[in-house]
Amino acid sequence: MDTQNPESTQGAAENQADGASAEPLQPSANLAGSPASTAPEQPEHGFRVVFAGPHGIRSGWRLGIWVVAGLTAGFVLGGLITPLVKHALAQSQALGIIFFDGVGFAGLLAATLLMARIERRTLADYALPPREAFGPQFWQGVVWGLVALSVLLGAIHLWHGFDLGTLALSGTRLADYAGLWALAFLIVGFFEESLMRSYALFTLADGIRFWPAAGLLSGIFGAIHLGNGGESWVGAVAAALIGLFFCLTVRRTGSLWFAIGMHFSWDYAESFIYSVPDSGAVIAGHLLNSSFHGPVWLTGGTVGPEASVFVFVIIAALFGVFGLTHRGVQFPRPADSGPREAEVAAGASESPLRLDV
Repeated sequence: MDTQNPESTQGAAENQADGASAEPLQPSANLAGSPASTAPEQPEHGFRVVFAGPHGIRSGWRLGIWVVAGLTAGFVLGGLITPLVKHALAQSQALGIIFFDGVGFAGLLAATLLMARIERRTLADYALPPREAFGPQFWQGVVWGLVALSVLLGAIHLWHGFDLGTLALSGTRLADYAGLWALAFLIVGFFEESLMRSYALFTLADGIRFWPAAGLLSGIFGAIHLGNGGESWVGAVAAALIGLFFCLTVRRTGSLWFAIGMHFSWDYAESFIYSVPDSGAVIAGHLLNSSFHGPVWLTGGTVGPEASVFVFVIIAALFGVFGLTHRGVQFPRPADSGPREAEVAAGASESPLRLDV
């Protein structure tokens, strides 16, 4: 939690526009219509060449500032709060996830707000529009996640590899764990999506264009999963592909809210509702006594369904259906591409995919 590109004709148009936008157009005449000045350009100083581009600090340095700021904010906040909640964290797996991923998200949000101030942008420019919080896009993502995970496990069941078993919880314990894990996985969605597909995706796209940036970040996302004790390379590849799908949702909706909703519901359904391993881990306080049986290629084995062969079929279907039902590029937004006086002066048409490097 990468594949054939389902965007077909639309995707080809995006790639042409993205490729054409790598260098800003230069006017051949001034606004008055007279020939452009032939005075030789002054050479750039070494410092400016390394750190600054045509429109300010280069994307790599901006990304570095964001990373350092996020780590600093997270360490400071965690250091202040940990002594106060140390005992509670030791008693509950869910509370530990809520705390550590919550602190991580708070640090990322602080760093993103800092960069928004430096760059004179808003959170909406980084695919986190506050006004759309928990709106239709979020709930659509929730439904997609629940359906996708249910279809995945349903396919394994039809091949006689998965059974639901009996209820493992009831009464107040069921209500308590259901609410606690819902909050935990919601915060996981906020943290991981903000880490990989908000400011980082926007800024890398500014430097190397959208899809190379999406591929790089999705590869990192998959590799990070190998740090989970029970993960395998098959599960890590699946996580990278799901990450790439989330990049597509940001591309087509202009918002991270769909991805947050789907990330939350996929993890919640997998770990709590269906009670199966996620990267080899089974949470404490899950709903069912479910079980896998059969070959590893079918069930994913101890890794869980994200290492099943059927997960790649599901991911391909997600790309195809979403690509057909959500058309048009919404991220990065046209206004995010920086000053365009040169194009206006030259009478050039403005591409909606233009990104200044």
